[in-house]
Amino acid sequence: MTAEPSADGLLGHVFKHYSAAIQGLESAQLFRSDHDGLIEKGTPMKLPGPDHPITITPNPKRVRVSAGGVLIADTAHALTLREASYPAVQYVPRADANMALLERTDRVTHCPYKGDANYFSIKANGTTLENSIWTYESPFPAMAGIAGHLAFYPDKVKIEEVA
Repeated sequence: MTAEPSADGLLGHVFKHYSAAIQGLESAQLFRSDHDGLIEKGTPMKLPGPDHPITITPNPKRVRVSAGGVLIADTAHALTLREASYPAVQYVPRADANMALLERTDRVTHCPYKGDANYFSIKANGTTLENSIWTYESPFPAMAGIAGHLAFYPDKVKIEEVA
């Protein structure tokens, strides 16, 4: 049985002292550190809740990602993110990906629940799959579990879950 998402459960132990101030809010204006340690005031952030649930759970299966027959990632430590009615997404630790095949792009998008996403292209077998990977390097506190992980567009790569 899965418990209903709560501010306490989503924010985790690191941010428990903030949870009393934000419980019950659908959005909040919080401070967030950027990559250089500078503070950005007023970054818009929405909190997952009953109207937009998000869960992050360890995937008990091994996850393999390949492109054009080339293995890009292989892990027993993937996280499955389920968000509202969207299909589940596998987040793979960077340590379990062949980062030599990836090239960072200039693309950046924003999710009000997760924060700013950065992108990578895959270069394998003489082919480039543009912006085929996204990552939240400094996600909002409620999504801190996906920091250091990569997600792959399933229409650009093959994602397999094996026992």
